[in-house]
Amino acid sequence: MTAPLHETNAAERSAVVDAVPDAPANAIEGRSPWQIAWTRLKKDKLALTGGFVVLVLILVAILAPVIVGLLGHPPDQFHEDRIDPLFGTPIGSWGGISGDFLLGVEPVNGRDVFSRIVYGAQISLIVAFAAALFAVALGTVLGIIAGYFGGWADAALSRVMDVMLAFPQLLFTIALVSVLPKSLLGLDGSGVRILALVVVIGFFGWPYVGRIVRGQTLSLRNREYVEAAQSLGAGRFYILRRELLPNLIAPITVYATLMIPTNILTEAALSFLGAGVKPPTASWGQMLSTAITTYESDPLFMIFPGLAIFITVLAFNLFGDGVRDALDPKSSR
Repeated sequence: MTAPLHETNAAERSAVVDAVPDAPANAIEGRSPWQIAWTRLKKDKLALTGGFVVLVLILVAILAPVIVGLLGHPPDQFHEDRIDPLFGTPIGSWGGISGDFLLGVEPVNGRDVFSRIVYGAQISLIVAFAAALFAVALGTVLGIIAGYFGGWADAALSRVMDVMLAFPQLLFTIALVSVLPKSLLGLDGSGVRILALVVVIGFFGWPYVGRIVRGQTLSLRNREYVEAAQSLGAGRFYILRRELLPNLIAPITVYATLMIPTNILTEAALSFLGAGVKPPTASWGQMLSTAITTYESDPLFMIFPGLAIFITVLAFNLFGDGVRDALDPKSSR
């Protein structure tokens, strides 16, 4: 008897199986929220540009002595030979720009503007990052306590936040700086001012972080995984550390990236008003303050530090907006 036409022998079946490519073992691979956020962030060209500029600024601040040694002069060195003795303005056009002085020289004393811009980046970034770190740490701890424990702790901390948000930070800082000692905790001169700026800016910034963390904690404390941890006998601080805090990292990160440019502007404003670092330490705000009396005869001396502040703040804002969109699951970008 012959075999039916629709049946195949063993050799034919083996050939058909060999012809079908093997399915990949990991055809579907899960991704963490941070991997998804990075994928979304890579598509945002403006955010990547801002992040690149931020990285360059950080490297410039770190390598300031090397950069100034190669391309400039010591930031506190006077060059009276570059100043017109009659008018006190830089000799030459464009504020004294030349091959030796890439951004010209300061009026009256002839200090290298390029070197002071580079060293000014150190002050701005140190104050901005340190103050943001202080504000995030304090705001996270107090905000998560207020949101999770509730009751009198929430009421007391919420009222403290309200008072802090209504307090005149600028006037307080100016008053504090005027009574600072010349040396404090082993620091002297501008070191004391930098420490004061970090503490004051960070202390007045934590209520903003605290409010965000408190609101997020209120929405997370009744989630199923928190109730499951409680039913298994987990302690309160274990739940805060292992269950709630990891889910708060994203909003905290977003707000920290947006807080840094605000801190840069605050430091520049305080230095402009004379409550920042002490001369001769370089500061962008201090350079703008000095340029008020000479902007008519040498406008570039005001333009360069202004551009430094503008580019830095814009880069941080672009990067912060990109991070916010990447970490926001409801965003359509």
